Amino acid sequence: MDGPSGSGKSSASKGVARALGLRYLDTGAMYRAMTWWMLEHGVPVEDAAAVAARAAEPVLESGTDPDRPTIAVDGTDVSEPIRTRTVTNAVSAVSAVPEVRARLVELQRAAIGAGGIVVEGRDIGTVVAPDAPVKVYLTASEEARAARRARDLAADPGASVAVTQAEQARRDRLDSSRKASPLAKAADAHEIDSTELSLAEVIEAVVRLTKNVD
Repeated sequence: MDGPSGSGKSSASKGVARALGLRYLDTGAMYRAMTWWMLEHGVPVEDAAAVAARAAEPVLESGTDPDRPTIAVDGTDVSEPIRTRTVTNAVSAVSAVPEVRARLVELQRAAIGAGGIVVEGRDIGTVVAPDAPVKVYLTASEEARAARRARDLAADPGASVAVTQAEQARRDRLDSSRKASPLAKAADAHEIDSTELSLAEVIEAVVRLTKNVD
């Protein structure tokens, strides 16, 4: 399942995984974890060469239980710190570095293994798993996506809907225009607009798609 920030990929992917008894992988959390590590180690994230030089250092481990997905870096659970605005506003720069993408795509493909998993991200249907039996591109209006993201960041007083929408638009632009694996809809992906849909309706729609797979 691919799509822009705030489209509801995480909640929908976890819900689909639970409904079908599958594993779940949040590849965005992996890029966030890499970004968090770079920031913690004082690496200038806008310097692609500096990021590339250290991309092989952090040890990342992703848990695939949809009821308790985890992400650890060097043995430390970073599930909460990777969701800060600081990381969010830096992750596009780090994820655009080819060396970072090559390393994490390798880890993602290893986690996917023989299948039995719901994977969410930006380039799953186009790059990571182009042979996936079901591909979904989940989207929503900019306003709806910003409102959802602002709710996620409710504890941050600076994360108003307007500010969140501006930051989100910048991230969408960077993710869609980067040279390495840009955010894009796979030609054979089913597009679902979640703007007017409840989470349950999105999950139902995706589960229905899986029933039609030979």
